[in-house]
Amino acid sequence: MHKTLLLSFLLLAALAAQAQRNRKVKVTTDYGTMVIRLYDQTPKHRDNFIRLVKRHFYDSLLFHRVIKQFMIQGGDPSSKNAAPGALLGDGSVGYTVPAEFQLDLFHKKGVLSAARDNNPARASDGCQFYIVQGKKFTDGQLDTLEQTRLGGRKIPVDQREVYKTIGGAPHLDQQYTVFGEVISGLPVIDSIAAVKTDKNNRPLQNVRMKIRLKKKFLFF
Repeated sequence: MHKTLLLSFLLLAALAAQAQRNRKVKVTTDYGTMVIRLYDQTPKHRDNFIRLVKRHFYDSLLFHRVIKQFMIQGGDPSSKNAAPGALLGDGSVGYTVPAEFQLDLFHKKGVLSAARDNNPARASDGCQFYIVQGKKFTDGQLDTLEQTRLGGRKIPVDQREVYKTIGGAPHLDQQYTVFGEVISGLPVIDSIAAVKTDKNNRPLQNVRMKIRLKKKFLFF
């Protein structure tokens, strides 16, 4: 009986560990590696991203849009074999993901968010994403932002502190779905954001990616 209970416990532990490890992905780039934890609060985006990663969808795609002190964007399937200088950003997988806005998920430096077009439901593109670099703000700048770009919406005190100390892009909050964050490799964002770009914000030298589920080994 004790042996059966122990085996059952170990099996449950293994399943829990499997679920947990599937929430982390490793993004390998020409400028280093990042580890991203996907949020459980945004299950539609989490599960969609994991499905694409398992298919190796992102292998050799580019970070095709890079804006210093703002974000680095990638995931356009047409970028894989794009000619130098070609305008990118219109490629898709043919579907969208419903918005999953959460008040406690905001655009601090290092978060993973879903790109989208101007659709009224603010549904996310099925594959394109961006990672925030952003910049640091003062209280005065955040006050002005609340009045001019956030329609009077107040930024919570704890989030204001993050925007003042770590930085980010607060004007995107509740407009684009945040569904993960970089937990290792933050300097990679800065390195990619610093590359030279053309007039369309495409890097002059391709910045490719490979994304894999981050796996852990289990020992019993």
